[in-house]
Amino acid sequence: MSEETRACTETGCNGNCSSCASNPQNGAPNPESFLEPANPYNSIKKVIGVVSGKGGVGKSLVTSLLAVLMNRKGYAAGILDADITGPSIPKMFGINRRARSNDLGVLPERTANDIAVMSINLLLEQADQPVIWRGPILAGAVKQFWTDVLWGDLDFLFIDMPPGTGDVPLTVFQSIPLDGIVIVTSPQELVSLIVKKAYNMAKQMNIPILGVVENMSYVKCPGCGESFHIFGKSRLDETAAELGLEVLGRMPVDPQIPALSDKGEFERYGGEDLQGAADRLEAIFS
Repeated sequence: MSEETRACTETGCNGNCSSCASNPQNGAPNPESFLEPANPYNSIKKVIGVVSGKGGVGKSLVTSLLAVLMNRKGYAAGILDADITGPSIPKMFGINRRARSNDLGVLPERTANDIAVMSINLLLEQADQPVIWRGPILAGAVKQFWTDVLWGDLDFLFIDMPPGTGDVPLTVFQSIPLDGIVIVTSPQELVSLIVKKAYNMAKQMNIPILGVVENMSYVKCPGCGESFHIFGKSRLDETAAELGLEVLGRMPVDPQIPALSDKGEFERYGGEDLQGAADRLEAIFS
């Protein structure tokens, strides 16, 4: 007997799903009814969430670089910054204008190379204004970035998720039709726990896991070119094999990244460490 049937029989069901009032085919609400409709003027082909079980591992970096790489491949890309209390995407791309709106919705801002971006920082009076909101309000703001923003025609929309498994990640998983997630982690001892938290949440929510990216994996000597693993030997391969995940790439500790981000010129970053990840996304969804 399946778990679903067992649960029904415990409440008096006779096990005949064809006549069950709880069966969506018989008019019951579908479990996907939590999904929010996108702005009707949008056409978004694929939505990819970038997640982690903890903060500080570089989700915004990976989100931004994937969008840049897909943009370079000729795809129309966008970034939804769902990290409402710690938004960093506009700064990385040098966007300091406030978002505008028209009768059809809120207009995302555009990077120098035409990547669409929406972040709470684009709606605040000042970029350094703190967002002191409770969970339900944070979650509601993220839903509005999906329902009210006029993204237009996009091939890929990347969502920079807040860390952990709280209100906002749950809202994204339930409200936005994700085609898959990329898990971001780092080489420290806690890598297995970090990956498994994100993995288990995605599995419980029936969200496909596209693979895992390791950030701060190594640092390369500018003189001799040798790579040093300053955070110790990575155990990502073992963890990925245990969970059946694909390792999409490894990002170095590269001084160019913060330097370009501070100047708002992240699109100039030429590192190709996630080129394989971009190629994999293209192959999966082509």
